[in-house]
Amino acid sequence: MSNTNTGGPAFPRAGNEWDDMAWVEAPAKDGMTLRDYFAAKAMQSILAREDGRFTTTLEFVGGKAYQYADAMLKAREAS
Repeated sequence: MSNTNTGGPAFPRAGNEWDDMAWVEAPAKDGMTLRDYFAAKAMQSILAREDGRFTTTLEFVGGKAYQYADAMLKAREAS
């Protein structure tokens, strides 16, 4: 099991939902983690900065994006 701080769910939803014209109980849906959300935002920035002078590998982009996400989560804990 990983000890990585995920920040919890980014867009949690209540378990109840509207289905077939009735309000029904359903399991809660957490969706992506806040860490994944932060990494996705960081990845966009990393890719937007690429100017063609070098080739960025997928491993580099993914790893760097999660480094930024982890730093953002750590900053949230400190504030």
